[in-house]
Amino acid sequence: MNTRSALAGLGLGGLGIGGLGVLAGAAAAAHQISGPQRPALDYGMSPFEVGVDAVDVTFTAADGTRLAGWWLGREDAERVVVISHGHRGSKADMLGIGPGLWRAGNSVLLYDFRGNGESADGPQSLAHYEQLDLVAAIDLAAGLAPGLPISLVGFSMGAATSILVAAQDARIESVVADSPFADMHGVIAAAARGLHLPPVPLVSLVDRVTSLRYGYRFADVAPIDVVEKIAPRPLLLVHCSDDHVIPVEHSRRLADAAGPSAHLEIVDGLDHCGAYFADRPGYIARVADFLRR
Repeated sequence: MNTRSALAGLGLGGLGIGGLGVLAGAAAAAHQISGPQRPALDYGMSPFEVGVDAVDVTFTAADGTRLAGWWLGREDAERVVVISHGHRGSKADMLGIGPGLWRAGNSVLLYDFRGNGESADGPQSLAHYEQLDLVAAIDLAAGLAPGLPISLVGFSMGAATSILVAAQDARIESVVADSPFADMHGVIAAAARGLHLPPVPLVSLVDRVTSLRYGYRFADVAPIDVVEKIAPRPLLLVHCSDDHVIPVEHSRRLADAAGPSAHLEIVDGLDHCGAYFADRPGYIARVADFLRR
C-alpha cells in the first residue's frame, strides 16, 4: 500500500518555467512511476511473523519475468483469493489481510509484482505490465487448487490491476478493489494538483515520456473502460473519503460504470487505503463475507 509516497513524490517539485525544466520534471515523474527502484535494505516481514505456515512459490509471467509468492493453502478451502499489493509495495504489506482471509477459510496467494520484493526486475509500470504478473498468479493458483473458484483482492495499483484482469478473465468469481484508480491520466493529474503544479501540459508530457521510455501510454491503463465487463460477477469497491493519492471520485466513477453488481463503500475521514487500518478485524470480516456470496 505504498502508493501514497510513490505518487506524492512524482519528482515534479523542482520544475522550472523553462521548457528544459518541464521536460526534466516529466522524465523524473515517468521514472518515478515506471522506472526500476529497490529499497536500500531488502528486509521484510514474512508469514513467520504472523504464525502462518506458507510455501514459497516461484512462477513466471508471460514475458519471462520471474515472480515470487507465498501460498497459504487450506485443505478445507472453498475458494482461492489472490491478493495484489500497491505501487512500490510488496507481498509483505499484505500480511494482515492475507492471513486474515486464510483464517477465515480461504486458500490465499500473496505475491510480489515485478521489480518488488523477491520478484525479479522486468518492464515496470502503473498497472500495465503488472497485469501479466496477476494473470500468472491466477494460473498458479488454479494449478495449486484445481476446481476452486478464484477471487481477487487488491489495493491501490493492485486494485486497478485486479479490475483490468478480472474484466478479461472469466475464471475470476469476484473482486474486492480497495482505493483503485479509474484511469491513469486522472490519478497522475491529481498528483500534480496535489503538488500545486498545473496538470496541463505536464501530464501529457509525462505520458509522452512514459511511452518513449517505458513502452505504454496512460490511455492503455483505464479500468473505467472495462469495469462493466466484470458484471454480473460481484465487485466490492472500498475507498476513503479523504484519499489524497487517488481521489474517491475514481471509485464513484467505477461503481457507476460497473452497474448493479458493484457495491461501493466509502469510509469517511480517512486517507489512502486507510479502511483496513481503521478496523482490521472488521475489514477482514467484511471482505470474507463478501467473498462467500
